[in-house]
Parts: sequence; structure tokens; C-alpha cells
Amino acid sequence: MTTKSYMCSHGYVKKSILFCFARILHYLCTMKLHIFNPEHDIALASKVPQFTAPHSARELRTDLDYIPALWATDGDLVLVDDVEAAIESMRHLKCHTADVLFVTPKDVTSFQFTHHDDTSSLIKISPWGWDAALKYQLTEMNQELNAIMPDDDYLSELRKMSNRRWASKELLPVLVSQDDKLIGESEYVDSFPELECMVSSLRDSVLKAPWSSSGRGIRYAGSTLDDHQQGWAQNIINRQGGVMIEPRYNKVKDFGMEFTSDTGDIKYEGLSLFKTINGSYAGNILACEEDKMKMLSRYVSVELINHVKETIVQTLGPLFMNKYDGPFGIDMMIVSDKGQFKLHPCVELNLRRTMGHVAIALSPSVSLPQRLMNISYTNKYRIRVSDSHENIIRNTLL
Repeated sequence: MTTKSYMCSHGYVKKSILFCFARILHYLCTMKLHIFNPEHDIALASKVPQFTAPHSARELRTDLDYIPALWATDGDLVLVDDVEAAIESMRHLKCHTADVLFVTPKDVTSFQFTHHDDTSSLIKISPWGWDAALKYQLTEMNQELNAIMPDDDYLSELRKMSNRRWASKELLPVLVSQDDKLIGESEYVDSFPELECMVSSLRDSVLKAPWSSSGRGIRYAGSTLDDHQQGWAQNIINRQGGVMIEPRYNKVKDFGMEFTSDTGDIKYEGLSLFKTINGSYAGNILACEEDKMKMLSRYVSVELINHVKETIVQTLGPLFMNKYDGPFGIDMMIVSDKGQFKLHPCVELNLRRTMGHVAIALSPSVSLPQRLMNISYTNKYRIRVSDSHENIIRNTLL
């Protein structure tokens, strides 16, 4: 085993020490290798293991590859392209991060992930989201990783459940039926003539690709489709089998609920209060749960929000059993309908970690002055956490 210098979050250590440390930790706790792969949604749409992400997605992954340090546990590993760059980028968030070790793809290539005498894992892989493309990338780094990654059947089922069609059939109707202050409908259409008919009937609708990343794969239609929308819709139907269509609601506020699934045991993690612009993520409020709930209670009751949360836990628990383990989030919104505020309980189901989970990791546990988290871009992507006066928060996010 080599003894060349290796950078970790505290500076230089001998690489041999890193490997010994990893082995010791195996017997003390469950160690994880965290991976930030924000191109996950695009990879699901592609379905090609050798998928190459667009330049912007690759840049986002490289610039923010350190952020799993926000939710990791002390002693965990985080995969990054450049260790020194990750340490520098993490510096302004240091008080929120775990004591992790940054490793590169070259390091992963030389890791031993199983015992010599059996196939039990020394480590668990915890990505932003699982897909066939990530599995292919990791296999290319180290063949041993096959033994500790999901099999192809699991990934195929996960992709099916990540299709917007799945949540529109399995979750949304169950939630909406619980209370007359809940609203929402969504249909999957697999033929262009049927789509045109529904667009004409709704007169103001939202079209969504079954698989797409935030802000992309969404179009807004009036009573007819223009030439550009027709071409887009026909292309999505040809490539993904159909298009989702739903009424365009009068949105008042965006928010979400974040969860984790462990063999069907659903754990609620917290609320995510965020803003989107044309469907793209624009930022999150960082506040304690009590303060976030107070903000939402201006529009709908706390009892209704809690009832939706409990119904999600009860509904998805059996459906996720042996099918999905890991973090997930459900985007929701407050809408104005005939002079009343109503809650749309499932705009989108994301079977992956979300920016809401990131915001929760950065949020205080007690009431403090609220802050704003967003992703900015100048010469590179950065997570920015800034103090915000109440009036700014109210005008920009709430």
C-alpha cells in the first residue's frame, strides 16, 4: 500500500492511514460513500447507461460535488473531482458540515469494497439519485462496486416509479380524496390527437415530459398548441411514450415535504419552502420547522398539512417496500381556487435527494432570523447562504 500524501478535510495524511481508518470505521459504524450526481433526472430520461450529461449538468456536479458533507456522518467519504477545490468550496459552510474524507475517482479505483473471505460490504454507496448511468460510471471505476450497487431490476423499477405518470396514478388521487381543500389532477396522454383534444378542453394547461430535470421538460399551453409546442410534444411522445397534462393552477406558494424511505419505513424529514421561476429552482428559506409551518398556516391549516404528511407516509410505505430506499421529496403548492386557498399535495414526486434536503441540513432547529439559500453562477456554481430581512423573504419567496 502506498504512502504518498493524501488530502482530507484536515490537511495531508498518509494514504495508508486513510485505508486503515476506513477499515476501523467499518466495525464502529456504517460508512457511506456519498456522490452528488445532479444529472440524475436527465439520465433517467435517457435510459442509456453510457449517457453523457449536458455541459451545464457536468459543471454543476463538479462545482458542487462537496455538498454531501452537509448531510453525511463523521468518517463518511465524499466523491469529488478535486480534493483541494472541494475543501476550498466548503470553507464557507464549514460549521454545517460533517468531518468527511474527500476521495477522487482515482482513489475509488484502488479501494477494496468487500472482505476477502466473503462479499459483505465495507461501505454503502449513497448518491443523490440512483440510475443506470451512475452504476455504469462506478463500475468503470471499480468492478468490485457491482456487489454493493442496486441490481438492474431495482433500477428499472425505480425509473418506472420516477415517471410522473406513477405518482399521478398511485399517490395524487389518494391524497386529493382526503379533503375538499385539496386539489390536483394530472393525466398521461400517449397520442398527439388526444393531447390536442385535452389542451382544447382545458384551455389553460401545463404539459410535462414524464422524465425531466427541474425547469426543463415543461411547457405552458393555451387553448391550442403552437408549432413549437406541437414539435416538442410529438418528440416527447416518440421518445418517452407520452406526455403529462394538467390544469394550470393559480399558484400562490411553492413548498414541499422531504422524506426518507428505509425498506418501506417512511420517515418525515421536514418542510421545504422554495421558489421556482418557470419551473426552475430559485432558492430555499432556511428556518426551523415551527417557523416554516407558521408561514404556510397563513393559507391552509396546520391540521391539513399534517394530515397530508401522514397520508403520504401510510400510502407510500407499502408501495416502496423492497422497491425504493433512500431520500425523496414531494413538491406541493398553495393555489387560489374560486376565492379560496387550496393545497395541491403532489405536483411532483422526486425519488432522490432534493434541494429541500440540503436546505433542511442548513436550517436551524430553533427560531432564528431567517436566511435564504440559493445556487448562484458567475464563473462557477456556488451555494449561497445569505441573511434576509423579513420583507425581502416575504416578497421573494413567501
